[in-house]
Amino acid sequence: QVQLVESGGGPEQAGGSLRLSCAASRNTYCMGWFRQAPGKGREGVATIDSRGTTYYADSVKGRFTISRDTAKNTLYLQMNSLKPEDTAMYYCAADYVRCGSLAKFNYNFWGQGTQVTVSS
Repeated sequence: QVQLVESGGGPEQAGGSLRLSCAASRNTYCMGWFRQAPGKGREGVATIDSRGTTYYADSVKGRFTISRDTAKNTLYLQMNSLKPEDTAMYYCAADYVRCGSLAKFNYNFWGQGTQVTVSS
């Protein structure tokens, strides 16, 4: 079992920045960020594996950066140029297998989420 705890969410103005963190109890191969707004389906934001290979949703490319500190078992998401459309609950996910498509949500471990609210 891997426990994940997100932090760093909060209110922010459009154009601003936030940095999300996900502390994991154990290291895993694949880690990623997913988000879900009320009334909308879950969306894959970005993933990164233990080798540093990253994938981003088209909607966040150039604005968000995913990274991880393996020694600290911590995942990060730097979010810049925030838009109201980024408003959602952001979830950290992890698994021991290779990262798959951002459209797949079958990760074995999930955090409780951290709320990001971007105002105009």
